[in-house]
Amino acid sequence: MSLNTSHTPDGHGVLIYNGEMILLYTTNVKLKFEKYNVPAFKSTKSGALYLTSHRIIFMNDSKKDELKSFAMPFHSVRDVKLEQPLLTPNYLKGWVTPMPGGNFEGCPEWRLSFPKGGCIEFGEALLRAADMASRARPFAAPPAYAPANMQQQSATTYYAAPPTYYLVQGSYQGFQAPTHTFPERPPAQNVYVYDMPPPYPGIGQTNPYPAGQFQPAGTVQYQNIGAYPGMPGQPGQPQPPQQPGQYNPYPTNQPPQPGFNVGQGAAPSASGLPQYQQLQQQSSAQPPAYNAYQEAPPLPSKNGPL
Repeated sequence: MSLNTSHTPDGHGVLIYNGEMILLYTTNVKLKFEKYNVPAFKSTKSGALYLTSHRIIFMNDSKKDELKSFAMPFHSVRDVKLEQPLLTPNYLKGWVTPMPGGNFEGCPEWRLSFPKGGCIEFGEALLRAADMASRARPFAAPPAYAPANMQQQSATTYYAAPPTYYLVQGSYQGFQAPTHTFPERPPAQNVYVYDMPPPYPGIGQTNPYPAGQFQPAGTVQYQNIGAYPGMPGQPGQPQPPQQPGQYNPYPTNQPPQPGFNVGQGAAPSASGLPQYQQLQQQSSAQPPAYNAYQEAPPLPSKNGPL
C-alpha cells in the first residue's frame, strides 16, 4: 500500500504504471480507517475508486485533506470481508500491509462503502482480480524496485495516458468487469502514466508501451512526511514511490515469494470454490447471508506467525 503516490501534483489526475490497465471506475465512494492513529487517516474520505489490473486506487475529492490518494496492490490486501448491517449500507473491510516507499508503515484496517450501490459487485471483482493475479504470478516474483539514484532523485516525469488506458473494453486477460453496475469512465485528461512497469504482479502479462510513444505531461516530487511513525529515510529527503530505475524482468535466481492472501486467500476455501464464486452463489440465495465472504484457513497475525 502507499499513501499520496498515485496522484498528479494538482490532485486531479491519477498516476498508474506503464502496462497497468484500469478495469473499473466509480465515484461517490467512502473510505474510512480504523485502529490507526495517524492524522492523514482520520475522518471518513469521499472520492473516486479505481480497480486496475494490479491494485485499487482511492482518489480523495478533498484537495485540502492530508490524504489525497491511497493505493492497495492486490498482494498487500488481507482479510477482505463483506459486512451487511441492517441500518447502514453494505461495506467492504480488510487491512493492508505496508510497502517500501509507501510513505508510512503499519497495517491499518480500512472500510469501503458505496452509497450508490454496487458493494457486492465490487467485492466480487476485487476478489476475482486478486485471484487471477495470484495464479498468473510467475514462480519467482520480481525483486523490490529501487532506482540506482534513489538518494539523488527528486522528481519523476509522468505522461499523458493513451486512450486505451482509460477503461478496458470487454474482457481483459479473461477478467470481465461488471461495467453494467459501474458504467462511469474516468474524466478526460485525468489518467497519467509513469514510464516504468508495475513493481508488483497483476492480471496476466504486463505489456508496457515504449516510453518514447508517450507525451510528457509534467513531473511529480514525493517528500517523506516526518510526522508519520516508522517512516523510512530522513525527514525532508525525497522518496520516490516503489519505482524502478530500470526494469529487471522476472529473474530466475530469486526464491519464490509468499502467496497472495486476499479475503484470507484468493485460493479455494473448504467448499472448493474461490471466494468470488461463493459470493455470487450466496448473494443470490434467499434470505441473503449476513457475511457473504466465507472464511478460509486463518491468516498469520499482523505481529508475525502464531
